[in-house]
Amino acid sequence: MSGPPPEAPAALLRLDDVTTYYGQMRILEGISLDVREGELVCLLGGNASGKSTTLKTILGIVRPRTGRVLLRGEDVTGWTVPQRIARGIAIVPENRRLFGQMTVRENLEMGAVLRAGEKLDEDFDRVHALFPRLLERRGQLAGTLSGGEQQMVAMGRALMSRPRLLLMDEPSMGLSPALVQQNFQIIKEIHNSGVAVLMVEQNAAMALSIADRGYVLSTGEIVLAGTAAELLASEDLKRAYLGR
Repeated sequence: MSGPPPEAPAALLRLDDVTTYYGQMRILEGISLDVREGELVCLLGGNASGKSTTLKTILGIVRPRTGRVLLRGEDVTGWTVPQRIARGIAIVPENRRLFGQMTVRENLEMGAVLRAGEKLDEDFDRVHALFPRLLERRGQLAGTLSGGEQQMVAMGRALMSRPRLLLMDEPSMGLSPALVQQNFQIIKEIHNSGVAVLMVEQNAAMALSIADRGYVLSTGEIVLAGTAAELLASEDLKRAYLGR
């Protein structure tokens, strides 16, 4: 007789019935989602669907009006951004948000600011293995890099904190098709190394090609959810994604 089926990985992150407002404007309505240990989950949706607000809520930049944010089963809804980062969250923000007048190396060091006093040699080696160009550019000002190189710095900076959960906000934005392909391959490598990823992305087909599961947001509500294969095969995906 075969034994019981293996248990699903534990939830690293869970949003539990989260509703978020900006002033009097409701942005998210009853959002519930989870990311399990080691998963790559994508969050899809058109403009103004609530994707970036979801990431800000997870990170603690925005506080939900109702609902909870749980990390490894612990309610962190009232925690500050630094407390959540120390708990294992990192973000690659939309438009990279680098320190343009600082060098590539200095920008990478900023990712480890909460690890003061620790040796960073292994972390630099890991980042340079993923992004050899950054070793070549380590003394160059970040603001003088190309868009693709700046994206590498933003991803490397996030990895310097040794995250358990990596949030990515529109990683393909502003990149050429060739760089988008390269970028998504690196995201897959990061995921394969054991880091859980929650990726906000408008390029649904590309995101689902590397994801385990996905959610689709429309006007602040989750309208579809399933495995990547299920969503790719769904006739409802385009209607929900395009808000039709």
